[in-house]
Amino acid sequence: MRNDYQNPSQETLLSMYERMLVIRETEEYLGAQFRAGELPAGVHLYIGQEASGVGICAHLSDEDWITSTHRGHGHFLAKGGDPYAMIAEIHAKADGVCGGFGGTMHVADLSRGILGANGIVGGGLGIATGAAFAAKLDGKGKVAACFFGDGAANQGTLMEAMNVASLWKLPLLLVCEHNGWSEFTRSEVVTSGNILDRAQPFGIPAQEVDGNDVGAVWRAAGEMIEAMRNGGGPGLLLTHTYRTRGHVEAEINFLSQSYRSEEEVASWVARDPLDRAAALLAETGMATEEIVLVRERVRKIIDAAAARAQAAPDPDPALVKSMMFSEVDAW
Repeated sequence: MRNDYQNPSQETLLSMYERMLVIRETEEYLGAQFRAGELPAGVHLYIGQEASGVGICAHLSDEDWITSTHRGHGHFLAKGGDPYAMIAEIHAKADGVCGGFGGTMHVADLSRGILGANGIVGGGLGIATGAAFAAKLDGKGKVAACFFGDGAANQGTLMEAMNVASLWKLPLLLVCEHNGWSEFTRSEVVTSGNILDRAQPFGIPAQEVDGNDVGAVWRAAGEMIEAMRNGGGPGLLLTHTYRTRGHVEAEINFLSQSYRSEEEVASWVARDPLDRAAALLAETGMATEEIVLVRERVRKIIDAAAARAQAAPDPDPALVKSMMFSEVDAW
């Protein structure tokens, strides 16, 4: 029986708002830590795009799969990843979700269906297609979602993924998070036509949505994912969003000038997905005081996780071989 995806309940909306806050608080912390010189590597922040990942992952369980991008913190947390384990990983600590050896661009947790962030542009497309094939063979209604940016839409692997997924009717949700920029280049300079139209030759249903409206994302994703669970095959969802921080926090160290105007960034800050989600909660009757309490609770949780991660032990260097090779005793 088809579910009603007109509007999320107050409970669902509150859950998504909290998850968006977890992402925002975690990434604000990571950005500050990088600027203070406390991280071993630069970070690509998801700030401003939270509604896209959260609205989609709200429909996914630990049994479903996702693949991510170099901007993977948000997807990891949206899918239910542990903030402490992720923060510890980015600090290169032994308690990290990858033992401190993966770092910011490789956060993954198979127990949560998180197949990992990826430093290769479009690198998650093939992985997600394989996961969707496995899901179909499993026959239990699982799906795989692949997050990628508008720049990655120009990689040939997208066409290969759509071709195979269409032929085999795989439960693959292709999520193009269109933030208007391919690193430091405006998307229209490097991308011809409408990315949404690329699904048409393969007969794949495609939708676009305001990616800063978590309710709109939730509705569109819910309909598409339900169809996939019922054997409907793949779908393409394009979410229009914007990263209000730079491509990478380290860019201030090597760029000679800004590539975006202050006015452009401010116009998107005014459409902040967290503020819009809070407004939606208010429309459901939730008091402002309750919303403030949620923010305070999340901030305390992330502050505690951050403090704990900073104090965590470093990885044992002796583990390096076992992280790279099997049967290390033979070496």
